[in-house]
Amino acid sequence: MISGKWKFSIIYSLMKGTKRFKELERDIPGINTKMLTKELKDLEKHKVVLRKAYPTIPPTVEYSLTEKGREFEPILLALQEWGLKHIS
Repeated sequence: MISGKWKFSIIYSLMKGTKRFKELERDIPGINTKMLTKELKDLEKHKVVLRKAYPTIPPTVEYSLTEKGREFEPILLALQEWGLKHIS
C-alpha cells in the first residue's frame, strides 16, 4: 500500500494540507506527471488519499489525506526523526 519511491513524498507533502496536482508536482522534486498520476490513483484506491474534483473549466482537482492517511503521519514523522538522528 505504501511501497515505492514516491508514496512517502506524496503523503509527506499532503501532511501540510490539501493540494492541487501541480502543487504536488512542484513540491516533489524529480517526480514526473505520469508517475504522480499513477501513485495518486494507487493511494486513492487504498483510501489513503482523497481526490476531489470540481466542475470548473479547466477542471480543478484537489488531493488530501483521508483519515487512514492521517494515521500514517506519526509513523512518517518518526521515520524522519530516526533518519535525522542517524545521518553521519
